[in-house]
This record gives sequence, C-alpha cells and structure tokens, in this order.
Amino acid sequence: MQKNDLKTRFSPPPGWDSTLLAASSIFADLCQRIDLSQQHHWPDVARLNQWAGNSPFRFVADDALATDGRYYEEYIYATNNVPTRKDNWHDFFGALIWCLFPKTKALLNQLHMSEISQHGLKQRSKLRNRLTLFDECGVVICLEPEAAHHADLLRTHQWQQSFVDRRADWWQSIRPVIFGHAMYEMATAPFLGLTAKCLFIDVPAGFCHWSLTDAYSFLDQKMSQQIANGGLLLDNQQLTPLPLLGVPGWWDDNRRAEFYLNTAYFRALNTKNINTKK
Repeated sequence: MQKNDLKTRFSPPPGWDSTLLAASSIFADLCQRIDLSQQHHWPDVARLNQWAGNSPFRFVADDALATDGRYYEEYIYATNNVPTRKDNWHDFFGALIWCLFPKTKALLNQLHMSEISQHGLKQRSKLRNRLTLFDECGVVICLEPEAAHHADLLRTHQWQQSFVDRRADWWQSIRPVIFGHAMYEMATAPFLGLTAKCLFIDVPAGFCHWSLTDAYSFLDQKMSQQIANGGLLLDNQQLTPLPLLGVPGWWDDNRRAEFYLNTAYFRALNTKNINTKK
C-alpha cells in the first residue's frame, strides 16, 4: 500500500454492494466461506456475531469504545469485544478476518498489549509497527515444497519469473491468502499501485487443493504458533512488497504478459536497501 496512492486515489464505495464482492476473484474466499451474495445490506454486529459462531470474542458497536475510554487494543484485550463501526468497509473486513483467523488475531492483540506494557502507548516499538503492517496489509503466501523458490523470486522482485514464467505454479503449489483487512477494503476500488506485504508460510504438499475450511484452520493455527514462538514478523525476509494486482487470477489485465512490464508498479529491487535476514 503506497501512502500517496491511498491519499490521492482511494475512496471506497459509498454504500453496501455485494455484487462487487461476487464479481472480483479477490473476494472469492470470503464469498465461499461466508455467503455474502445473500447479504443485501450492511451486516450489523448481530449478523457478524452469527458468523463468528462460538468464538470467544464478540463484535460490539463502536460507541462502546468511545464511552469506555480505553485504547482500542486495551479494550479488546480486557473485554474480548471488538468495536466495529457501522456501515464501514474497513471494519466490516476487519470483522471477517477475526472470524477467519481468531487465534492469530487474538495473538496480535496480546502482542500489542505486551509491547504497550513495556513501551507505553505513545512510543511504538518496531514489533508494534510490524504487527500493524501485517494486520492491515498482510497477504500470506502459502508455499508447498515444490514452490519454495517463489519466496526468493518475490522477495527479490523477480515478478516476471514468478507471475509469468512460472505462472502455472500459482493456485497449484503456491496460494495467496489475504490477512490484511485494508487490502480487502482497497480491493473494492482497486488501483495500480495497490501493494500488500508478504508473509511466507510453508505448507504441506497438496495444501492448495484442501477445502477452505481446512486451509484457513491450518493457517490460523500455524501462524499463531510461528508468530508466538519467535521473531517471524521481525524477520526482514518477511513482509516484503507484493503488487497485489499482479497475483494471477486476481486482476483481469494480468492475463496479458505485457501487464507486468509496467515498471512503475512492478518495481525492480533497490539493491541499496536489500534486507538481510537477522
């Protein structure tokens, strides 16, 4: 996500429109996991809580946070309630990510609170910045063993080799899964420049053909374990840029190889700023 692009180009649709979700393959997982096509108006917190099922957290109106006075992360940690603005694309997608990845979202909240307890609210640590970046802009790149080389291709901005030359690997041994709710929000009105951040996760052979229920459950468990057990989000080999509209199948124009010749969007790696794993 480029800040300048967000300020000058992006504006979400003014009202609820389930047809735009059904029309874009970026939202295919959401539409299959939760039947959004039958949702003819903004989902309220009651409907969101139905989708959350037996999860320990509940969605509440954003007014609850305003009257409580605590910081957003503090309020969630203390109450297991997620403040959600009415008729708001950003919070709607945020709620769906809570439904799909409850363990990982709860862990991110816990890590925020741990950092706040050490550094206070005003001083944002490197980890808190990375937590927020993943929470807003993360796309999980699931790599089966035979597709492991795509991690290096994407990290080093070899877009042609991954998206064009080895395009057949996508959705067969490499599968992208959106985690950042801001990515979903901006995909309602996509624009060239829309950029996510990659979190690379190794998955078993055959993962790309698992059911969505099994795949998301596996990812939620694995991500929560790996993020909790070490410095996954602090690894400079993670959260590297991903031109979102370059993902095969997520944008009609990328069916043409010429699409990837746009070097203003598919930028070469700046070798002066190459990140090395620490």
